[in-house]
Amino acid sequence: MQISVSRRKFLLSSAATGLAAASSLAMPAIVRAQSRPIASHGLQSGDVGFDRAVLWSRADRPSKAFFEWATTESFKNPVRLPAIDALPDTDLTAKLMALDLPAGQDIFYRVRFEDLNDINAVSEPLVGRLRTAPNGLRDISFTWSGDTAGQGWGIDTARGGMTAYRTMLKHAPDFFIHSGDNIYADGVIQAEVSLPDGSVWKNIVTAEKSKVAETLDEFRGQYKYNFMDENVRSLYAAVPVLTQWDDHEVTNNWSSAKDLAADDRYKVKSIELLAARAARAFHEYMPIATTLAEPQRVYRKVAYGPLLDIFFLDMRTYRGPNTENRQPEEGPETVFLGTDQIDWLKRELTASRATWKVIAADMPIGLIVPDKLKGGVPGSEAIAQGDGAPLGRELEFAGLLSFIKHAKVRNTVWLTADVHYTAAHYYNPDKAEFQDFEPFWEFVSGPIHAGTFGPNQLENTFGPELRYVKAPEDGQANLPPSAGLQFFGHVRIAADTRMMTVSLLDAADTVLWSTDLEPKLG
Repeated sequence: MQISVSRRKFLLSSAATGLAAASSLAMPAIVRAQSRPIASHGLQSGDVGFDRAVLWSRADRPSKAFFEWATTESFKNPVRLPAIDALPDTDLTAKLMALDLPAGQDIFYRVRFEDLNDINAVSEPLVGRLRTAPNGLRDISFTWSGDTAGQGWGIDTARGGMTAYRTMLKHAPDFFIHSGDNIYADGVIQAEVSLPDGSVWKNIVTAEKSKVAETLDEFRGQYKYNFMDENVRSLYAAVPVLTQWDDHEVTNNWSSAKDLAADDRYKVKSIELLAARAARAFHEYMPIATTLAEPQRVYRKVAYGPLLDIFFLDMRTYRGPNTENRQPEEGPETVFLGTDQIDWLKRELTASRATWKVIAADMPIGLIVPDKLKGGVPGSEAIAQGDGAPLGRELEFAGLLSFIKHAKVRNTVWLTADVHYTAAHYYNPDKAEFQDFEPFWEFVSGPIHAGTFGPNQLENTFGPELRYVKAPEDGQANLPPSAGLQFFGHVRIAADTRMMTVSLLDAADTVLWSTDLEPKLG
């Protein structure tokens, strides 16, 4: 079907049209002065399939939300979706699944809000765009990264805000995978930070970002802060976001063993209560599809046509406590994904008929990430525990990788973030202590707007070879976004050859490293 404006033109000009209006109206002080409701924090789409997509927006007051979609920018013959209420119970957010969309099609969607206290007060429409998954062969392009507004680096408007989001938008991707740490609920934002070069980083500051998040409203405020950035809003309104979560949606390195007793920043000491409030805010503000059977579930499959299935993991909700992670046998403390999620992943990987199976993980497999436990005891935050045969959480992954080999699941690629630098790892059984698996790639990219660290140490249990790394030099830590070490990855899958090209890029849009992966067919 012919559309009235090119996809790239829409993506690159979106901030100058309806999205720019949202930009100028996003501040609460301005919002409350309006005589009509507005979409206060932009709009998003997510979990897009060949016939469906999640649509999201937020009003500035109790309202009824009216979403509609069309295949042309003029909205000729629009399809109106059932009205939903945006109420204080969900922090005035509105989210629904649009069904019966045409496959492989650019979809324009828009939202209007009707004031529940004055039905004659109706907002101006805010327009977004998405592309549904194809039901036939078509080139696919997408980006991924993680880690937003971390380590005190918030929105400095004089420096352009979160500019790496704008860089990703230039690629006109079909979708963006956010690999976790969408927010830093434990990351306090200060008004000014002095930099080594003598300049000053000047953050936009809000009440919710001025302390660690403890209440539900404070967790919600973490998401609202990110949507104050025009680059974030522009990308999310023009490109579906497929997201998962990690530790900073709650607090650093959280597990059931997290002890906040000595952390004076927190009055709420229950990690379970914080995690429950964090999960509520995450699902309110992210365009993630959920089910009534498990409304806060994060792990899921997003099918994107015959070339690609994406399997999103949840490495937080079901993990056992962070311990020293060196148990010789599996048990309650070695759980990372958990039986139900592992069984689901095995079942879905086996059933997948897509050429490429991308496993979106919120943490890398072979990188050691330490965690200091109560009393200063050294512990483990991630999967890796050090060189040698599988121990602790590695046992679960040894079983998973072995299953993938023996079930003849081909063409798996792991994408992740978390460690705040970018790298390419090739897992080679010939160089591994545990060898019962097929070779595979893991690509790491981030942060998209946070402090830069690393690199971390690789261990040899699964034989990862470091093919590329870009990280701070000389042990530097928490480098600001202005240092230029902000990263994202870009993936292209060619319809004719089915070849996957993976590139690692920085915020300046420089291709740092790239590789072509040929699929195993038949």
